[in-house]
Amino acid sequence: MLVLVFILSGLIGYWVITKVPSLLHTPLMSGTNAISGVTVLGALIAVAVAATTSSKSLAMVAIVLAMVNVVGGFLVTGRMLAMFKKGKSKGKE
Repeated sequence: MLVLVFILSGLIGYWVITKVPSLLHTPLMSGTNAISGVTVLGALIAVAVAATTSSKSLAMVAIVLAMVNVVGGFLVTGRMLAMFKKGKSKGKE
């Protein structure tokens, strides 16, 4: 049952993201950093209560992947915000 929920949520998420115009992808990514932060906290809790080594290793993989998402989102958001700063143009020194 949980696998079915996972598959359906993945398909629905993919369908929703493909409907978003490319102009809105960067603000959408910066908004989802909070969700990825919650994912990191959930994975940390999963590590804390894991009973087996395989459960702990899967939770550690979840932490790493969620942190990659968080850091990447912040980097993209920083680049996006840098585009809107006044007084700094590429051709002028």
